[in-house]
Amino acid sequence: MAATSASPIPVASIPVAPIPVAPIPVAMTIAGSDSGGGAGIQADLRTFAFHQVHGTSTLTCITAQNTLGVTRVDALPPEAVTAQIQAVVVDIGVQAVKTGMLLNQAIITAVADQAEGLPLPNLVVDPVMVSRTGAQLINNEAILSLRERLIPLATVLTPNRYEAQLLSDLEINTLEDMQLAAERILKLGAQAVLVKGGGMLGDLRGVDVWFDGERLEVLRTATIDTSDTHGTGCTLSAAIAANLAKGEDRFAAVNLAKAYVTTALRYALRIGQGQGPVGHFFPYLRCRIRSQEPSQEPNHDQRHNATARRDWIPDCPLPFSGNAQRRHC
Repeated sequence: MAATSASPIPVASIPVAPIPVAPIPVAMTIAGSDSGGGAGIQADLRTFAFHQVHGTSTLTCITAQNTLGVTRVDALPPEAVTAQIQAVVVDIGVQAVKTGMLLNQAIITAVADQAEGLPLPNLVVDPVMVSRTGAQLINNEAILSLRERLIPLATVLTPNRYEAQLLSDLEINTLEDMQLAAERILKLGAQAVLVKGGGMLGDLRGVDVWFDGERLEVLRTATIDTSDTHGTGCTLSAAIAANLAKGEDRFAAVNLAKAYVTTALRYALRIGQGQGPVGHFFPYLRCRIRSQEPSQEPNHDQRHNATARRDWIPDCPLPFSGNAQRRHC
């Protein structure tokens, strides 16, 4: 395939032609690459596939990382980011989009320009600014652009605890703090805000707060005792986008996404020497080695110790029925 360095088309010049209806919903991830496969576009595309949504992608940066950490990050030119978005939208079309790591001000501006000028519906913005441990990941200029240009375009915004602190100018330690932060952040222009509690302590760990201007909800799911949580934020926002692409409303999409992530955490992968990823494809493990399923579900340590030996497989809630269920499982 011959390479080309042609410039992206100005948004105003892009022809708006009818796009054939795809046989399945289409979603796009605009994010970075994780060479370890646990987060970024790799996690997003697996999540889309699980939800039976065709995944397309726009790469913003390339990282060299594994379960122990990140050793190098290379940003793509903003023109390359723009060209990828346009290539997909003008030909295939999308029913939902999620953004993850955008890395710098130039890329954030490029993505916002496209979101303002092209059909990029159901935009889920994971405002990757601060890690769940509190480390700032992008500079202040990039944070300002994210706040002023992209967040006002979001259908759903999914900040973690520290990102919510930055966006709300509040210190968040209690459930009431999370609720107040959600109310403040919504004023930045997003249609709905999900303040994630993965970085909270004690009983608030994993408790999220939803606010859309009318509905203020505390969302609780089972707390999974695992250190292998790499990619949870990426996976959640991708699952929200996938469900929006399938026609779910915002609140339903968030609840379905939380249920998916909770189960993926239950079957997180004990791979590498550090923090492993969630088990995006958990139902298919049992389909591969059904005969090795024990009669009793093991505890967390037994399950993780067994992952490498592949001698325990979780249940198989595949979205098939009848003969298809028997054939696949």
